[in-house]
Amino acid sequence: MAQPHAVLLALHGGGTTSTYFDCPGRPRLSLLRTAASLGFTAIALDRPGYGISEKHAEKITDTGHQVDLAFAALDTLLMDRPHGAGVFLLAHSAGCELALRMAATERGRDMIGLELAGTGRQPQWTARNILDSTERDAASRPTRPQGLRALLWGPRHLYAPDVYADRTISARSPRYELEARHWVDEFPELAAQVRIPVQFSLGDHETVWRAGPDALADVAALFTASPNVRVNEQANAGHNLSLSLTARAYHLKVLSFVEECAIPQGPDGHG
Repeated sequence: MAQPHAVLLALHGGGTTSTYFDCPGRPRLSLLRTAASLGFTAIALDRPGYGISEKHAEKITDTGHQVDLAFAALDTLLMDRPHGAGVFLLAHSAGCELALRMAATERGRDMIGLELAGTGRQPQWTARNILDSTERDAASRPTRPQGLRALLWGPRHLYAPDVYADRTISARSPRYELEARHWVDEFPELAAQVRIPVQFSLGDHETVWRAGPDALADVAALFTASPNVRVNEQANAGHNLSLSLTARAYHLKVLSFVEECAIPQGPDGHG
């Protein structure tokens, strides 16, 4: 976009690719298309170990290296293009680890805001059992354990049938990410280093992480240095917020927050 309001950088979760943010066959549910129509430059990256970097996954397990790669990719894609008010970072599920580590760096303080969705500190009981079996079977089972897809895509009626059945959205998770949920032990320390506005979102039918008002409030309370922390419980949505039937409603809430974060920076990124 020639003169964007701001740049939105989106990081997908586990078991998918950047396609997550451009829902196949459903442009109305696409974050990238909705953002572009409202004047934002929207970029969805394949995280390290996904897409063309899949074959190099074992060489990029270090989290600091992943942060450097993400910033390098952003710089390459933007180059001399206008940034508008600045870069806003959005992440889903396992992608929230990378996003939070990026936001906690010195450079992350120059971003205009952060959206974290589909994550938390405490897995639900059913999710814990399935995720534990995923780790135990990682070396011997090439396919996902029974129940994992239903967990990540439940309740099924919250998704369009064609989207639910579309396997092009899925991708093999790199082996290093099988223990990704354990990064939440560092959540409090990382969150305390974030000094930009934050919004934390969960679907009201979240199936993986502890959800509800108390869970939202517990995570929000970790961002002690942020000037503005909000929580958002998205109605009629499960874990995959950006693929659900209410994806557009969720995306519009996120973009509204981006717009509010952009205003103090001015149109050229200088407040």
